[in-house]
Amino acid sequence: MKFFHKAPVVAGRFALVSTLLLGTLQAQDLGARWGTAQRERDYYRVVTLPTPPGAVIEAGAFAVLADGRIAVGTRRGDIYFVEGADEEKPDPKYELFATGLDEIFGLASKEDGLYVTQSCELTRVTDTSGNGRADLFETISDAWGYENYHEYAFGSKFDAQGNLYVALGLSMSYHSWALYRGWALKITPEGETIPIASGLRSPAGIGPNEHGALFYIESQGPWNSSCSLKFLDEGSFQGHPASFNWYEYAPHMGPAPVKPESGGRILTERERLPQLVPYAVIFPYIRMGRSISGFVVDQTGGRFGPFENQMFLGDFSLSLVMRATTEQVKGVWQGACYPFREELSTGLLDMQFTPAGNLLCGGTNRGWPVRGMEPFALERIEWTGRMPFEIKRISIHPDGFQIEFTKAVDELTASDPASYQLSTFTHIYHGGYGGPEVDQTKPSVQSVQLAKDGRSATLVVDGLLRGHVFEFDLSALRDADQETLLHRHAYYTVNEIPDAR
Repeated sequence: MKFFHKAPVVAGRFALVSTLLLGTLQAQDLGARWGTAQRERDYYRVVTLPTPPGAVIEAGAFAVLADGRIAVGTRRGDIYFVEGADEEKPDPKYELFATGLDEIFGLASKEDGLYVTQSCELTRVTDTSGNGRADLFETISDAWGYENYHEYAFGSKFDAQGNLYVALGLSMSYHSWALYRGWALKITPEGETIPIASGLRSPAGIGPNEHGALFYIESQGPWNSSCSLKFLDEGSFQGHPASFNWYEYAPHMGPAPVKPESGGRILTERERLPQLVPYAVIFPYIRMGRSISGFVVDQTGGRFGPFENQMFLGDFSLSLVMRATTEQVKGVWQGACYPFREELSTGLLDMQFTPAGNLLCGGTNRGWPVRGMEPFALERIEWTGRMPFEIKRISIHPDGFQIEFTKAVDELTASDPASYQLSTFTHIYHGGYGGPEVDQTKPSVQSVQLAKDGRSATLVVDGLLRGHVFEFDLSALRDADQETLLHRHAYYTVNEIPDAR
């Protein structure tokens, strides 16, 4: 992630770096917009939740409480309870529950208290007196080190077994100076901390995908040419070798993997390194975010529109929300990402669906150029009830792809192979910061078969390639009312190709 720690810590060289970068890169230089905001408003409106005068609520984590209120953890270390977030004309009530914590990037609610992931530890916070203010702060796990501003810690919700997971960022992107930096940890209900994966760089969100598998967001940087969604398999290596120095403290993980070779491709390195997990969904840089942040799965029962059981992800730099879908092919996770909503007011750090099925978003614009101009904001995205014409989901087939739509397509345009423009690229897997799109190809669509209801198209594609991102441009398509797609692009990451049945 690309935001800085509190001002007292950003002294000296970090403050200088921040000033220099801000002086050369401004919010308007962050990249072209999708240009779809005006149409997006017809289907998904953004509603601002007023905040108390003088309160600085830079939301870094959300949790829904048993009584329907929303717990909001902030970058500054406060926890607010918010009532009325779903009111038609919001005038929410805020109750300061706790303060004095540090950069809250994980909240999970349980009967015995709130579990708070902060930079230095996982803390259980409770109100034992019943007066509405936290008075007991208990360390559940402090099994990791913390000594550098960039060493963020992101926490999950509880899984079905009662475990929590913490994803730990490296020191300044390149180093692992403190214990388990660049690792993911599992904290059991008994309080045991178990390292489960190495090789993380700068995680920004951790939790289940739509199928219940554990995923995290990885940020663009060294060994990551673009932001991505990655599967957190126990025992895995996630791609950045800086954290190999802590394997001796995790003997159950076995020896450290062989160090990857810089300058190759993730596809070939997977053959050398069996522990290496490929990017499940690559988000093309700038076209689909610059600093992807928290994510949440839509399980609203249709109250948020046609995207039930899909992942929604925020972006810090570009102040927008995206969608993603995943599937497992030959035991490997992969999937697609799609544009969703521009025009959020600040840099997004986390999102949470509310009890009424709205998407609550929050964050800050502090420390790095951000498209949203507000220093902080709480906003909800709500469905207007109108059905957008969208690419709903893309899935891979042995000889091509199936594309599902939210509305029936026009048969004339959708049955023409020329209506489906495909291109591909991959990235260099290397230790440099970011990287270009390389090895581009132009696959061709050989044939199209439409479903009887017009809501899906099955494409036979000449040029399926493992290790490539397939970019779909479907601007030629129309729905039955001759409307164009709200968002014409989608991007599918191919790690494996299914066998023919």
